[in-house]
Amino acid sequence: MLRWAKFSRRLRESRMFARAMASKHHPILAQIVPIRRCNLACTYCNEFDAVSAPVPLAEMLRRVDLLAGLGTTIVTISGGEPMLHPDLDEIIRRIRQRGAIATLITNGYLLTPDRIRSLNRAGLDYLQISIDNVQPDETSKKSLKVLDRKLEWLAKHAEFAVTINSVLGSPVRHPQDARTIALRARALGLGSTVGILHDGGGQLQALAPEHLAIYRGLLEPDQKLFSFAQYDRFQRNISEGRPNRWHCRAGGRFLYICEDGLVHYCSQQRGHPAIPLERYTRQDLEREAAREKACAPYCTVSCVHQTAMLDAFRENPRQVLSEMIAARRERDPQYRPPAILHALTWTFLDGPASRLLGKVALRFLRARP
Repeated sequence: MLRWAKFSRRLRESRMFARAMASKHHPILAQIVPIRRCNLACTYCNEFDAVSAPVPLAEMLRRVDLLAGLGTTIVTISGGEPMLHPDLDEIIRRIRQRGAIATLITNGYLLTPDRIRSLNRAGLDYLQISIDNVQPDETSKKSLKVLDRKLEWLAKHAEFAVTINSVLGSPVRHPQDARTIALRARALGLGSTVGILHDGGGQLQALAPEHLAIYRGLLEPDQKLFSFAQYDRFQRNISEGRPNRWHCRAGGRFLYICEDGLVHYCSQQRGHPAIPLERYTRQDLEREAAREKACAPYCTVSCVHQTAMLDAFRENPRQVLSEMIAARRERDPQYRPPAILHALTWTFLDGPASRLLGKVALRFLRARP
């Protein structure tokens, strides 16, 4: 069952990628908030309250349908704490029924073996937990001490992919904790990433030298070539306090839908453009994707970066492949690209059959442009 779930997920990811390459006017990723309330109160977080009621199920299902109508390929459920919503499984089912990849961002506190199995049955594809420290403190209770048993349950029972995100930045008192958390996740066979804490506007806070050394040490030299971690110039620049030169397509390729059903650029730029989802059109997608955002150079919102990287690949695949290889060689000077990479480059980027093969791939993956 686990093997089939992984195969199915990879096939749908390939379909998502093919659609992103074929069309630039549909949302690749949308985040929806079914409840603003959270059972924790981390002092650095500006995305929760302690009182909000859950959005009614019928309204959440309608929003999923509206996102599907816009062509959205990935829907991430966030919060607040989304596992406080009594009908979370039904929301996940509707996402999958509408052909999108379903992901969940949670603090992990409410996970049990039975709850993990119910998420399996609902069809969840990905789950992410951020763990801030090894021991809980007044800044954050999302600690490895509290959540380690939950991670063991996930490793044993989850049919969906799990990523554990450790964090670095000025609010983190013990930066070595990020390494401890990452190594524990990897030992359990779970995915591991490192995030950098931002300010209240999602803007850059450069890492201190000790944090920067840990960040660099956690970059795995053996990651697969076709991983955004190999091309994450955004995070590298952020970690060193440098701005990024890029065009943010939030409002078009990435959407953030708050509990009130309004479309925003991202969780850190709520209020722009703040148009109700039921009135959001293709014209809105194109206009907001094209709009220059003043916050872009020092933005730390990685999910928005990732959608931009897909568009960068669509617009200039040869350059992106070259940068991926260069990043890999920076970590491993002995790295040599496999022969299949040269074949793929010729077939899909240089070869005379590239257009025909692209159409065949879209048809095979059932990915309409």
